Amino acid sequence: MIKIALVGCGRISSKHLEAIDRIHELRLVAACDNISNRADSVASAVGCIPYVDVEHMLRETDAEIVSICTPSGLHPKHIVMAASRGKHVISEKPLGCSVEASEDAIRACRDAGVHLFVVKQNRLNPSIMLLRKAYEAGRFGRLYMILANVLWTRPQSYYDAAKWRGTRELDGGCLCNQASHYVDLVQWFGGEVAGIKAFSATLSRNIEAEDSISVVINFASGAIGNINATTLVYPKNLEGSITIIGEKGTVRVGGIALNKIEHWQFDSGHDMDDEVKSANTDPPTVYGLGHEPYYRRVLKALLGIENKVTDGAEALKTVKIVELAYASAVRKFTENCGDGVQE
Repeated sequence: MIKIALVGCGRISSKHLEAIDRIHELRLVAACDNISNRADSVASAVGCIPYVDVEHMLRETDAEIVSICTPSGLHPKHIVMAASRGKHVISEKPLGCSVEASEDAIRACRDAGVHLFVVKQNRLNPSIMLLRKAYEAGRFGRLYMILANVLWTRPQSYYDAAKWRGTRELDGGCLCNQASHYVDLVQWFGGEVAGIKAFSATLSRNIEAEDSISVVINFASGAIGNINATTLVYPKNLEGSITIIGEKGTVRVGGIALNKIEHWQFDSGHDMDDEVKSANTDPPTVYGLGHEPYYRRVLKALLGIENKVTDGAEALKTVKIVELAYASAVRKFTENCGDGVQE
């Protein structure tokens, strides 16, 4: 039995609680949130000890793992705190909102001799796993383009419900927050990045960070990547998709959470083509169904059975791309083209 303490009992924590509950080798022993009724609610449902202060919980708990589900910009701070107490860490995405803070978190875990796992559950979607299988088999040949769309809605009420949402420091914006998993996947398939350009805007929501962005990535291989993200879709989430175009094949995985293979075509057949239909799933939310498989991989890594789980170093790649995109982003079209485009 491996004991887990949870930090942050908000929106995403339910996926962690479900995963822990379904894996018999894991047990939640503590839950912390600075909003006391959230921690109390989890504690009463699970039978663990509630806390409102992270440091207090870390001093008292005998948990071996700390799962962090706090606002994005607080992840590095809480990772460092857990590592200093000798705890392994599972952090929600992103690793952080800045490269510097994220590297501090990685260093703290390395110095303490503890594992740092960062949740990238969409990699474990059956549809994405099959796509990766085709990629690793070389079925695409040379890659030409990798495109991701995160076309979701987050009304003003969503941002108003929590002060950290929409801030640069703790949220980062729709690319850092809502599109983080898609940045990860584009990089996972694209590899080394040679250059990034972006155009961002805050078009409708009353927030500090962007509500819409388009990022173009030049990969070292010569392939082009593109990520479009917005929280302005009316009236509900439209799609979360990735499309890979290569010299020998084209695949598009879409749905609300990268859960449906919508196009699958290669220049020659393969046994894996028979798996396309069974790889489609129907998750109830955009979070998908990957948290439980992710926790199972963490368990195997801790038990020394196998280590096939995204760690801090892998998660840092996403933070670097996001930071470069924000650094290059043009916030006003006139800054780039003067008063407009002339023939």
